[in-house]
Amino acid sequence: MTTRSGNQTRGERIPAIERATNRPWNEWVAFFDGHDARTLDHPAIAKLARPEMPADLDSPDWWAQGVAIAYEQFVGLRVPGQSSTGTFRVSASRTLPVDRDSALDLWLAAHDETPEHLGHAVEDRRSSRTDKRSFRRFSLDGAGKVEVAATEGKDPAKTILSISQDGLPDGERIEDWRAHWKALLGSL
Repeated sequence: MTTRSGNQTRGERIPAIERATNRPWNEWVAFFDGHDARTLDHPAIAKLARPEMPADLDSPDWWAQGVAIAYEQFVGLRVPGQSSTGTFRVSASRTLPVDRDSALDLWLAAHDETPEHLGHAVEDRRSSRTDKRSFRRFSLDGAGKVEVAATEGKDPAKTILSISQDGLPDGERIEDWRAHWKALLGSL
């Protein structure tokens, strides 16, 4: 984990956390500090948060993860975009007015043969599918792994096409990557 200090929390997360958990952010910070969470790794912090989630909260495990990440950013254990392993990630998404197979087909037709992204060679292209999502995954030499996921929405005629890139060695180019992925999604 990084040793940066100061509030690096993505500010838009705090109001959502407060609404979902019915707990002011300063109380979350005091709770974690009272459990010496600055010395813990991410799984231990999330484990502390989980029993504190309201009983009627949808996706309490997800919210516990989110509160833990926000706390880690707030106290300087990690910066926005940094994973608990110390590498960085970036994502972008777009909703398309087609079913999920068509959304992934649009990506494949437009971008699957691209030999490199921002100077990093594409390697090991592969596809998979679950009941809810269709995927195209590939590695980028020196820039982590990329997952293109087509997720059917509540309306089966609309699909969220998202791109997640994990394993960036540093956060220097996160916004360059985000702009790159958004531009590719925007071209569909």
